Amino acid sequence: MKRIGVLTGGGDCPGLNAVLRATVKTAHDSGLEVIGFKDGFRGVVMNEYIPLTPKEVVGILVKGGTILGSSNRDNPYHFCLEQKGETIYADLSDQAVANMERLGLDCLIVIGGDGTLACAYDFMKKGVKIIGVPKTIDNDLNGTDLTFGFMTAIDTATDALEKLHTTAESHHRVMVLEVMGRNAGWIALQAGIAGGADVVLIPEIPFTLERVAKKIFERKKRGRNFSIIIAAEGAKPEGGQQVVKRIVEGSPEPIRLGGIGEKIAQGLEENTGFESRVIVLGHLQRGGKPSAFDRILASRYGVAAVRMASQGLFGMMASLQGTEITTVPIEVAIKELKTVPPDGEMVQTAHSIGISFGAEHRS
Repeated sequence: MKRIGVLTGGGDCPGLNAVLRATVKTAHDSGLEVIGFKDGFRGVVMNEYIPLTPKEVVGILVKGGTILGSSNRDNPYHFCLEQKGETIYADLSDQAVANMERLGLDCLIVIGGDGTLACAYDFMKKGVKIIGVPKTIDNDLNGTDLTFGFMTAIDTATDALEKLHTTAESHHRVMVLEVMGRNAGWIALQAGIAGGADVVLIPEIPFTLERVAKKIFERKKRGRNFSIIIAAEGAKPEGGQQVVKRIVEGSPEPIRLGGIGEKIAQGLEENTGFESRVIVLGHLQRGGKPSAFDRILASRYGVAAVRMASQGLFGMMASLQGTEITTVPIEVAIKELKTVPPDGEMVQTAHSIGISFGAEHRS
């Protein structure tokens, strides 16, 4: 091993810079050069990169985002090009492989979620030696107990719930906080428990407005004239569909969810008479400095990735299992999404402390 490449793909997330810092410092101590590709796989296709030495990673541990830039739209197998004023898509994966070969890379460390790692898996089929690092605030990546960035997103959502409590109580309102998560409800569930939400709505447990309203009226009978609801963007009513905010043509994930919070707030106000407000937390969950937990986890992943490369553990992803960092095949990590078990221990814990999921409780 002489030279390794690294990229950060997909949506940004707290802790990316911490992984890069740990990767570069560990590689440098092992006598390895590091090439950082700009803007995810786009940098590999366009041969845009910067050498990464310990000097370039000074002071980035506490910074959010990524010094390399990221992209969730530049799939080398479906790469967007402008030709004669027209947009076309082309498979430039061979060009990307050729660029890596010219740079003399012994492997490529790919930091990303299921979409980015799925693309990395396709490159493995072309002979590229890949090491994966699990990243997503959604925590929906299979094969690992936790992805870095998730706990910081939980902290952000929990802080928002705490602030909403005071204004909800003062004005006797129903406050609906809409959070990210796509088709997994981990952020809504864990922030709901930590932030004292009264109702948690997640994709894995379809809800009805009637059951949500029932919880609100139960609280009113106890003299609690306000309620806090946290809804994952992918939550949906029984027999209904997820709310699609927009469709982005040409994106690997064209369907963008959003708007369920507004529908819930409007429906509850009409059905209960309670004044309702909705707050969409949006990209605030991706921003800001990583929590201490995520700085530690991200650093462990970065160190593990370099060690895996040195040991020839290609095609594997660093994984947190319990308290230990281990490895799993990338193929396993991208096989399916890790979603909330509707009858799992964490859902049962939420039920036990009085949280409603807007659905019939199954113990």
